[in-house]
Amino acid sequence: MPEASESPEGCLAVPIRIPVRIVVLVLVVPVRMLWDALVVTGRFLNDTLFRPLGRALLWLGRAVFVLPFVGLWRYVAVPLGQALAWLGKVLVVVPLVGLHRYVLTPVGRAIAWAGRGAGAGLGWVYAHLLTPVGHAVTWVLRGIGAVLAAIGSGVYAAVAWLGRYLVVLPAVLVYTWVLTPVGHALLWCGKGLMWLVSTAVNGLGVALYWIARILFVLPALALWRWFLAPVGRVLAVVGREVLDALGHAWRIAGHVSLAVGRFLGTLLRWIFVEPVRWVYRSVLTPVGHVVRDHVLRPAAEAARSAGRATRQALATARETVRQARADVRRMLFGEPRRPAPVARREPSGREARTLGGSTTALTKD
Repeated sequence: MPEASESPEGCLAVPIRIPVRIVVLVLVVPVRMLWDALVVTGRFLNDTLFRPLGRALLWLGRAVFVLPFVGLWRYVAVPLGQALAWLGKVLVVVPLVGLHRYVLTPVGRAIAWAGRGAGAGLGWVYAHLLTPVGHAVTWVLRGIGAVLAAIGSGVYAAVAWLGRYLVVLPAVLVYTWVLTPVGHALLWCGKGLMWLVSTAVNGLGVALYWIARILFVLPALALWRWFLAPVGRVLAVVGREVLDALGHAWRIAGHVSLAVGRFLGTLLRWIFVEPVRWVYRSVLTPVGHVVRDHVLRPAAEAARSAGRATRQALATARETVRQARADVRRMLFGEPRRPAPVARREPSGREARTLGGSTTALTKD
């Protein structure tokens, strides 16, 4: 039972589906087989060539670029920076701290003490000298300001009276009896002109609307409804079927490619791998065992025996040469002088000291 949410198929879907799937399957199978071959080749190259090459390049880059910079930073830059920091501390920081602590601080305190003394003197001068003088000057300036304010008030009143009767009243009369009627007339004329213009524009807009609707909109609507929409539906059905056919063909081509790959792998195994394995197991391994047991091991044993005999012969020759050299030395220079015996402080033999016993040299009766 199909689900209720699935859309019903049209009458074009069934006759289009089978031919399209056949054509697409014929076209997709070679592409899928080529794709699978490229994937296998790429994986083989990645495992055998690119990955080891990448690791080698990574190691080479680390050895050529990273390790020198790390060594330069660790053994050159860091010690140099520490040395410069120590020099900066010794040559700059410590002198500045000493200058601030032992020079600038005492000088600043002395200047502050002198400033406090000068401030006390200036305060006395301000309280007993400048304040009375300022009060006197303020009283004089207040009197002068009062006189000037009286004069300014009179002048302002006169100017205001003249401006009212010479400027304000004539301007009010002109605005009331001249400008207002003229403005009303101009406003009425402008309203009429705007009505005429708006009526003409509305009529022109309606005419252009109907002309555009008849010449463009209705033909475009008819073209969309009776031609483009049916053609679009047909193309949508064809496109959907082509996409479905591509999906089915790709999956079927995958199964075909897998079967072909397994067949080629089995064929390669029976033609090449199994014969090589049989030859290695049935021919090369027994031959190798025979060669190892009857040729290599006896040859190795003979080589070891020859080596031992050679080492013994060389040791005998060295001993003979050493004795001959000693005999020649005795014939030329005589017997070497033996050192004179020296009395030993420690008793020898049975008279030697023993720890924890009564037979030492000191306690022996």
